Amino acid sequence: MDFNSRNKIKIEGGMASMTDLVFLLLIFFIIMSLMANNQTPIDLPKTEEALPTDTNPVELIVVITEDNLYQINGKENEKGLSFEQIKPIIVSEMKTQFEKSGKEDLKIAGHKNADYQAVFKVLALAQVNQWNPVLAYDK
Repeated sequence: MDFNSRNKIKIEGGMASMTDLVFLLLIFFIIMSLMANNQTPIDLPKTEEALPTDTNPVELIVVITEDNLYQINGKENEKGLSFEQIKPIIVSEMKTQFEKSGKEDLKIAGHKNADYQAVFKVLALAQVNQWNPVLAYDK
């Protein structure tokens, strides 16, 4: 008795379908590269023009210490204050700054070990009062 089958299945893959696929992908990428718009207009300053200088720099800086305490311009108590203590000071200083220069920029500088929550509290205060937060960082 011969149980071996005479019809064997070929395991080899056909290369014709692979070349068709590569050819279709090549056509797709050629068409997509031709359709891409590489000429986006950009308004760059002219070299003859002087860059505008900021005559009223950001005056109010909230510093967040390593212990998650807050200081204004680094001049508050050596230890710093809690957020509840410094919140009314920030609001009054920002009102004063707006009256003087018309700017509502609040610079936020934090220690690298300060919690994100401490920074987000100041950012939330700026958002509620519609101030412009400016995050300071070192490279």
